[in-house]
Amino acid sequence: MEQQRPGLLARLVGAIRTDASSRPATELLQTVDAIRATRVIDLAMRIAESLMTVGASANDVALATNRVAAAYGIRPLHTDVTYNSIGVSYHRGDDDDPITLLRVVRAPYPDHAKLQRLQALVADIEAGLELEAARARFHAVRRTPFLYRPIVVVLAQGLLGAGVGVYFGAGWAVVLIAFLASVAAAVAQRGMARLRVPFFFSQIAGALVVTGFAVAANQLSDLGIPWLEGMRPSIIVAAGIVLMLAGLTVVGAAQDAIDGFALTAGGRILDIVLLTLGVVLGIVGGLSMASSLGIGFMVTSAAPPVGALPLQAVGAIAIAVSVAVMNGAGLRTTIVSAVLGGIAWGGFSLAGLAGLEVAVASGIGALVASFIGILVAHRLHVPSIAVTTAAIVPLVPGYAVFRGLLELVEAGESAASLVVGAATLVGAGAIGIALASGASLGLFLGAPVRDTVESVVRGRGRAR
Repeated sequence: MEQQRPGLLARLVGAIRTDASSRPATELLQTVDAIRATRVIDLAMRIAESLMTVGASANDVALATNRVAAAYGIRPLHTDVTYNSIGVSYHRGDDDDPITLLRVVRAPYPDHAKLQRLQALVADIEAGLELEAARARFHAVRRTPFLYRPIVVVLAQGLLGAGVGVYFGAGWAVVLIAFLASVAAAVAQRGMARLRVPFFFSQIAGALVVTGFAVAANQLSDLGIPWLEGMRPSIIVAAGIVLMLAGLTVVGAAQDAIDGFALTAGGRILDIVLLTLGVVLGIVGGLSMASSLGIGFMVTSAAPPVGALPLQAVGAIAIAVSVAVMNGAGLRTTIVSAVLGGIAWGGFSLAGLAGLEVAVASGIGALVASFIGILVAHRLHVPSIAVTTAAIVPLVPGYAVFRGLLELVEAGESAASLVVGAATLVGAGAIGIALASGASLGLFLGAPVRDTVESVVRGRGRAR
């Protein structure tokens, strides 16, 4: 019995403590000369900068940087991604100086066709693409122009405004005016961009243009024009708001916060608040000028009623298609975005009919769209973030954000109005967080399912 006690004691100790001798020896790090390491890190950072610029999340940018560097033997690598810069540091050893590089990220301009090419480049690098060939291919991708001409993008922005009008059940005349107002606002913003005017003032200018169209339509309605009788000018204002907030990263900011990139999320949130304030200032200023001329109209803080379910579906799909084109997506990506936009709206509507709150219903719609999106994206060779972003834009609470800020602006000294405005903003923020959470959860749940399906397909292919 006494001979068995040490064995029992050893087993008990082993169940509690880790035996250091059982661990394998530390693997020696691969030695890479400074010149090659610098070239690899430079390529990884340039790819990361391009990914950040065309719309990738901070987490995807950091992962792509490490994947490219590791493919050429540069690891471990410390990558720091913020809202406007990317820093990379590589410590080669105790006797060598570390290599640290920093690149400043330009203002983001979504280009999902280029994003798709960059993701394919990263995959090919991991598959064994030579360094010089990878550098040459990256420079070719970087010089690729935007897929669509400016006139096509402007018309897509007009389609977005028309889609919002259809979603709210407006008549054909209001839908047409919303289309024209959105086109005019897009042209005004493009003109100011050529003059290098800060985008905050472009938001104000675009909002003034939309408000001007709404005021003019309201005046024509007051003159008794039959096809404008009983129109709601607030629908035109809503279309312009969604247009100018569609490119903002409400969901992206929440996504970065969930992924642990708090500094990047904070920068995006500040940018969102500033640009949204520009929209509010433009609309409030336009309404004030119209009222001073005696041609103004009241914009109620209540959300306008939406149209029938078929109109909502058509409007959501039109918004998804327009956002995909505005972001430079190809035909295949646009079609997938349209389908997923309908699926996201369907999930949202079914959840709403079940009696769930708007935030929860929005999260369910984003969850369903992102889950299906990640399953089909790899199979159809389209970027999952592109189709998911376009699909959930119809659910982004742009009008709710505007209503909350408008209530705060018009509150004056009324404490009750301030509370109502703050509550509306909190509700809009909850919807944005729900969308980001649903999209993240859908991608998280869909990734292992996608990998399992692909492994089964590959296994059947080998068996044949």
